[in-house]
Amino acid sequence: MHHSINIAAKRSGLTPHVIRVWEKRYNAVSPVRTDTNRRQYSDEDIKRLALLREATLGGHKISNIASLPKETLKTLTEEDRQHIQLEERAPTTPAPESEFHLEACLLAIKALDQKKLEEELTRSALSLGHQGMIMRVVAPLAQKLGYLWRLGEITAAHEHFASALIRTFLANISKPFGITDSAPGIVIATPVGQLHELGAVIVSATASSLGWRVTYLGTNLPAAEIAGAVAQNKATVLGLSIVFPENDPNLNDELCRLRSFLPARTEIVVGGRASGAYQSALTDIGAHVCSDIRQCYEVLEKLG
Repeated sequence: MHHSINIAAKRSGLTPHVIRVWEKRYNAVSPVRTDTNRRQYSDEDIKRLALLREATLGGHKISNIASLPKETLKTLTEEDRQHIQLEERAPTTPAPESEFHLEACLLAIKALDQKKLEEELTRSALSLGHQGMIMRVVAPLAQKLGYLWRLGEITAAHEHFASALIRTFLANISKPFGITDSAPGIVIATPVGQLHELGAVIVSATASSLGWRVTYLGTNLPAAEIAGAVAQNKATVLGLSIVFPENDPNLNDELCRLRSFLPARTEIVVGGRASGAYQSALTDIGAHVCSDIRQCYEVLEKLG
């Protein structure tokens, strides 16, 4: 059975634009054509596209894997899954106490209960400390919310509610750090097309706890505006969060444009669930790519 490019895009998780590029540039699939020259994709084509997408999310360059046989792609993606599972069992996995706080926060978010969420965040900060709360409650909570949003179990309203409240909460508890004007500066934002805020909020709080002078810009900002803020604040580091989507056809060029606007000495630190999908561009711009909040903490500690 054959399907239109829109069906192939929906089932593979790619956009029609990316499918066309992968087909034309890398011969990733070879769809048949109708009498009116429209592409038609087989079930096997769609399975192959889905495997290629998963492999690129794992950090593999499409140029290196586009011609691999289906069985090799299956093996590659399975190895990536096993590696991720091992990482998830490592120190970032919440301990029983933090698991309790995590679930309580999640219930409050689903109920849109501001008072309950504030109380639970306060309890987790008191019992785990600032750093422990971020690494063992807030960061896993952000991952969980993203997962539930993709499944359709929560709405964008729930995510925005959580992001706004957590941003305010983390900003308030970071005030006692007493950052001076002479502290190293970092600007944190998400590039154009990246609308999810919570990852950037978490990095801001982490940087504050390490003594950085943080300028938080928010989401969906053009390269020129981000670079302008870096220059105005004399920041030595730019932090970017890339969460969704994983297949923005414009983001690679936007990242390269951003690098060209920045002083050569500016370090770029990038994290977020979708960052691996843009590994090629991130390598080209010399970014430090962090797989989780612990690695981000280590990179910022080193750069500070």
